[in-house]
Amino acid sequence: MARDARAALALAASGFCCTNAHAFAQASAPVNAQAGAHVGAHIAAHVGVLDGAALSALWALPFAGMLLSIAFVPLLATAFWHRHFGKIAAAWSLAFLAPFALAHGSSAAFALFAHALIGEYLPFIVLLGALYTIAGGICVYGDLRGSPRVNTAMLALGAVLASAMGTTGAAMLLIRPLLRANEGRRHNVHVVVFFIFLVANAGGLLTPLGDPPLFLGFLNGVSFFWTTKHLALPMLFVCGVLLLVFYALDAWCWRRADAARAPAAASVEWNLALGGKANFVLLAALVALVLMSGVWRPGTGFAIAGVPVQWQNLLRDAGLVALAVVSLTCTSKRARADNGFEWAPIVEVAKLFAGIFVTIAPVIAMLRAGEAGAFAPLVALVNAAPDGRANAATYFWATGLLSSFLDNAPTYLVFFNLAGGEAATLMTHGARTLAAISAGAVWMGALTYIGNAPNFMVKAIAQSRGVRMPGFFGYLGWSGAVLMPVFLAATWLFFT
Repeated sequence: MARDARAALALAASGFCCTNAHAFAQASAPVNAQAGAHVGAHIAAHVGVLDGAALSALWALPFAGMLLSIAFVPLLATAFWHRHFGKIAAAWSLAFLAPFALAHGSSAAFALFAHALIGEYLPFIVLLGALYTIAGGICVYGDLRGSPRVNTAMLALGAVLASAMGTTGAAMLLIRPLLRANEGRRHNVHVVVFFIFLVANAGGLLTPLGDPPLFLGFLNGVSFFWTTKHLALPMLFVCGVLLLVFYALDAWCWRRADAARAPAAASVEWNLALGGKANFVLLAALVALVLMSGVWRPGTGFAIAGVPVQWQNLLRDAGLVALAVVSLTCTSKRARADNGFEWAPIVEVAKLFAGIFVTIAPVIAMLRAGEAGAFAPLVALVNAAPDGRANAATYFWATGLLSSFLDNAPTYLVFFNLAGGEAATLMTHGARTLAAISAGAVWMGALTYIGNAPNFMVKAIAQSRGVRMPGFFGYLGWSGAVLMPVFLAATWLFFT
């Protein structure tokens, strides 16, 4: 009975677009037989609302509209977008929920909205908000200037920290010092773009702390250091190549225009100082809370508006809010002011991802339906090759390309299950396939601004500091030109 409930929980988590540790813990937490059966049956009933096999591909149109709005409206009507992007996200959410209510009933639409809001979005934004607030209280002081050598060192440091404190934590810790170091340079867009590539994405590949998809794998039975053992060499290759390309590009820009404009940058002072050091303790506590929610599993909970909430997840989220409040209270106002801390970037992420969380639900459900769903050709493409073995290269690209437009956590879960869903088997006989799924979900989140939440946050912070970041398609041009050749080489070296 408990096993059936656990299966129902896992199905619910994937079918309803699980994108955070709250849903991940639900997907793998053991429960007692009586309570588990009740909760599992309750969730399974709502899963029927989003039966992916019965959904038409037309239900994906609001999500497509959301993506196109993010891509085109800032280019065509910049001022309008900055004033009304929250209303645009709400409009696309209603464009999905209203027809869904007419087709399936208002109670089904409310159940879907409640799950997206309470079960998915709130824990997601609480975690991001806590990381943004705590990391935003750490200020690096000193005469740090953005020469090619310093910039490359900071990107390398961020890539290392990403696996220890998460891509969001590392990105929020280092993006402001990096921007300040490069304020006097004429060419600084490429610095932020490569920062997104390396710190906000590629560097988070080595541990479950690095990126949500790997934490999902940890909760579903993948050992903590499995990714470290099997993906260290691929990560060194990808990050090493990206750092070399960045250094060559940054050195060319430096010689061409920036060295003469900022001659003092040639001799870098490394006697740096930190403000808000207590926030490092808060970051460590944040990591501990996230790990606790995946390890401590009492198997009990309660429901809010029909959405089951487990105690470990409620304790984690309450703890994250408390840590953010402590950071705001204890960090000096000077440190935040010197850091240029403001709320606009996290507000933009909160509003846009609210729309994404709602409109993405039917897309994930159709993928979860497998060959019975509207995306059956894609599912068939990654199934076993003619020789009976899974095609790791296909899994890498299918997981990765979908992760660049959908949230990478539910995409990981979909292909994890398509590959068999048994961690013990995948870690041994299917090690190459599991490595391909993991690498695709983490790395290719860098292909678009919406592939991973830190991407949008970094973009918003850079724009608030006057950096003229490329638009949606401009960024795609960068990622296509730089990342695609690196990923093709990685495919040949590690996944064929």
